[in-house]
Amino acid sequence: MSVAAIVLVTTSFPIANDGSEAAGSFVSDLAEELARHVPVRVVAPGLSSVRESWVPNVELFRYKAPAKPLSTLKPWCPTDVVEIARVLRAGIGATRDAVMAGPTEHIFALWALPSGEWARRVAHKHGIGYSVWMLGSDVWSLGRVPVLRSMLARVMREAVYAYADGYQLAKDARRIAGIPVAFLPSARRVDLRDPPPPRAQPPYRLLFLGRWHPNKGVDLLLDALALLGNDDWCRIECVEIQGGGPLEALIRERVATLRAVGRQVELGDFLVKREAEKAIARADWVLIPSRIESIPVVFSDAMKLGRPVVANPVGDLPRLFACMVCGELAEGVSAVMFSRAIQKALRTSPRAYDMAVRHQASHFDLAAIATSVRHKVLGDG
Repeated sequence: MSVAAIVLVTTSFPIANDGSEAAGSFVSDLAEELARHVPVRVVAPGLSSVRESWVPNVELFRYKAPAKPLSTLKPWCPTDVVEIARVLRAGIGATRDAVMAGPTEHIFALWALPSGEWARRVAHKHGIGYSVWMLGSDVWSLGRVPVLRSMLARVMREAVYAYADGYQLAKDARRIAGIPVAFLPSARRVDLRDPPPPRAQPPYRLLFLGRWHPNKGVDLLLDALALLGNDDWCRIECVEIQGGGPLEALIRERVATLRAVGRQVELGDFLVKREAEKAIARADWVLIPSRIESIPVVFSDAMKLGRPVVANPVGDLPRLFACMVCGELAEGVSAVMFSRAIQKALRTSPRAYDMAVRHQASHFDLAAIATSVRHKVLGDG
């Protein structure tokens, strides 16, 4: 007798596997962790609509999606409208195929729109339950659009369980739907074993790892670096900036300006997960200059790899710092405030935060997250 599967429906999953998939690497890690106990079918974007094996006990149902993220498509642009319509049709079709491929216990949507809407429609048609897990982009971006806000509320209200990957995000989601929304952290599996400790004294290596997007504050970081003085730069071995995104032209221009005056800044690209872990492990401080955030995956990665952070006071980061100070938290969201936080970090040993970093890391255990999901959706916990 076949064991009933969990179907994960997502818009985030590795395609090119070049490090640009953002939350997609977390979804693939979660699928693999769940697959240790139950069959998993994943509905995910791809270069074409195809059914493929990912790892043992995980089967992918790819739907054709454009090369650029769905969130960047503009509904007022005629060519983008065509692409959006194609993705919506392909996504719900792949969700239907995944559910009909064998016994299905539950559908778990990552994230609310459009994944949650696909899950809602197919779950109702087949008489099974679904749950939804939300990111900041669902609640803080799509939730501002009246039509999408009502769809978001419906997806949450009709779900068996509704989750959000931040404390404040869960509160804001609850205000939209009027139902309880539970906090569930998103965190990747860290494969790098026994990373070396950070340096105890300067010069230090600093790292920004993420999308080059206004929300992530990489432009604000470069403004902050320009405010540092010669004494500060004497304490810096290098500032490494890895990633990619819509601000690429601006970032390259700003980095060239810094390098022209002798500042030690290295510019990279998107990193695959293995290389991202190595980048964190060779850094002494991880920089999180975000303007808007819940709990970034790079934060939990840094904690697991033993690195303190310099962060802006946005989203749940102040709450996490209040629990255990794991680095330097800027006093406000500005280039001036972030530069001051960097200056404080440069005059503090990263090793001073070892205990706090280990404590924070304990809250982002992927096996525990997967166990919580499995027990809830299967009704055995």
